[in-house]
Amino acid sequence: MITIEPPSTRSSSIAPAKPGLTRYLRRAQKMVGLEGEVDVLLTSDEEIKRLNRTFRKKNKATDVLSFPAPEELAGEHAGDLAISLDTAAQQAESFGHSLVEEIRILLLHGLLHLSGMDHEVDAGEMAEREAELRTELKLPGSLIERVSRPPSRMRSAVSPRRRS
Repeated sequence: MITIEPPSTRSSSIAPAKPGLTRYLRRAQKMVGLEGEVDVLLTSDEEIKRLNRTFRKKNKATDVLSFPAPEELAGEHAGDLAISLDTAAQQAESFGHSLVEEIRILLLHGLLHLSGMDHEVDAGEMAEREAELRTELKLPGSLIERVSRPPSRMRSAVSPRRRS
């Protein structure tokens, strides 16, 4: 289920795309090989900063957070994702694509984290898999690629992190 909270001008532009994002989430989830429900919260920088501080002890906003479900829920619930609409909108503008495309990129990245991948500790496997899936899903540049080589017009890229 995709929840948009709190309501804002950005969330109203996403509302008509919500059914399409839900279909995309299911398709990407199947391609990643992730079973179980995934709940997604589309929220503000303020709320994602609170979540990041609470669960990762990092007092800053980020673009996407992944919260894998405990083992006892495996198969039923894969986990939860939280995406900042504020940061996603800034990144979409910086990279020259739509907010909906940016949310799709962040959903894919988060799903890969929920499947157990972690680009912060692997030897490039997650980046490779994300690039493959991005091509299949016809998405612009992968999140990992972009963070390692941000465009010159972008002030700063927020590194996606998986909750430890």
